Amino acid sequence: MRKSFLMTLALVLVASAAYASDAPAAGAAVGPTAAWATAIGMAIAAGLCGLGQGMGLKAACEGTARNPEAGGKLTVTLILGLAFIESLAIYALVVNLILLFVKPLGA
Repeated sequence: MRKSFLMTLALVLVASAAYASDAPAAGAAVGPTAAWATAIGMAIAAGLCGLGQGMGLKAACEGTARNPEAGGKLTVTLILGLAFIESLAIYALVVNLILLFVKPLGA
């Protein structure tokens, strides 16, 4: 809960800095602030999602080692959890692509 809150907060803060920037110069596809904001936002999102996936895999391996009979249930739960975590990274990518390509068109 705390990590997803921190990731959302970081993404919102970085995105707001890009939207507060001046309009890009005529002919420029992406303003430099928007480009840096998307790079930093995706780096934070990918790093925290990778950390969450690693922690989930670690817990599933420990659970299987302690109780091998529950391995099947743990595998299903692990794959479902990893899919949810990966969807957070995809959502961050979509927000960053919107920040890159929609914001300059509206300027």
